[in-house]
Amino acid sequence: MTLTDPAHTLAALIRCPSVTPDEGGALTTLSAMLVDLGFTNERVTFSDSDTPDVDNLYSRLGTDGPHLMFAGHTDVVPVGDAGAWTQDPFAAQIIDGEMYGRGAVDMKGGIACFVSALARLMTRRGAPAGSVSLLITGDEEGPGINGTEKLLAHAAAKGERWDAALVGEPTNPEQLGDMIKIGRRGSLSGVLTVEGVQGHVAYPHLADNPLRGILTLAKALMQPPLDAGNERFPPSNLEVTAIDTGNPSSNVIPARATARFNIRFNDIWTAESLTAELHARLEHAAKENGLREGREPVRYSVTLSERPSPSFVTRDTALIETLSAAVLEATGRSLTLSTTGGTSDARFIKNYCPVVEFGLVGKTMHMVDERVALTDLEGLTAIYEVFLERWFDSAKAG
Repeated sequence: MTLTDPAHTLAALIRCPSVTPDEGGALTTLSAMLVDLGFTNERVTFSDSDTPDVDNLYSRLGTDGPHLMFAGHTDVVPVGDAGAWTQDPFAAQIIDGEMYGRGAVDMKGGIACFVSALARLMTRRGAPAGSVSLLITGDEEGPGINGTEKLLAHAAAKGERWDAALVGEPTNPEQLGDMIKIGRRGSLSGVLTVEGVQGHVAYPHLADNPLRGILTLAKALMQPPLDAGNERFPPSNLEVTAIDTGNPSSNVIPARATARFNIRFNDIWTAESLTAELHARLEHAAKENGLREGREPVRYSVTLSERPSPSFVTRDTALIETLSAAVLEATGRSLTLSTTGGTSDARFIKNYCPVVEFGLVGKTMHMVDERVALTDLEGLTAIYEVFLERWFDSAKAG
């Protein structure tokens, strides 16, 4: 295999069926590539109750600073209906200039481009004047319990320290060079339960329909808006994703109703302040009884996720400007600095060092016929190579 060719590198990774939480040979294949580049590898398996064991990889080249981390994952989501794919999802077929396969975009493609960029840089001018590490998990598409968070803690406990990190998630919405992620919104999920009194719909005075209460409380969660956003983030947003009574009958008032919701919140809030706001809104709305006149306050309980994801923004100007300049040099495009989208493993990395995210175009991630243009593989490899060279030169000079 020629490690300087990202298409060859990616094909080898796609052909490993690493559907989360199975390693599928992907970490083994990547480890061999990194050994060829002079890396020292450590494979670590983490376990936890009620979640699968997960293999992870930490690899390092060099012993001195400055130290740059590249983070990503080799696990992929299931293929879904394999019969709906026009190509074998694990064959890495190239059709009309595009490579097909699960993980082509999310995110084996980013890993392949980084490996090839480093191989090209080392061929051209030798190993970077510092250290490069790859922190690769097999649990990003899964529960996220036995992956990056534990691997970071494991490496840090052994003395690893990083000056900056790049996550290779697919960040570009339309074309390569659109967007760098410099932060992420937080995420908080909850389940709201309203207790009622079951009864016959023809005798509502003998019952208490919990749907009346839960609609009142759900509205209070959504209105008024949590905030108007700021210069770094769009407005925080709460979405009710399900309301259920478990009641199959149309002539029975149910005894209980539940609603599930998720909030993507900006840095105006912390998980603690947001929790306090939710409780205040529910407590006030429970007493309004607009849909239950003459009744006692709504009887409710709310359970919030035990592991909310915090919002964060990276303010390392040198890191952001170095990557932006590399994108401009390689593509001629001036990109957008964004905090949009879902959560990523950058939420764990930001506790150890400044982190940004930049990778491929994400249009086909998680879809049937996930695929990447070979020109984009070349383009991202070129960007990463320029970034590596510039970051180490500037870090050494600083």
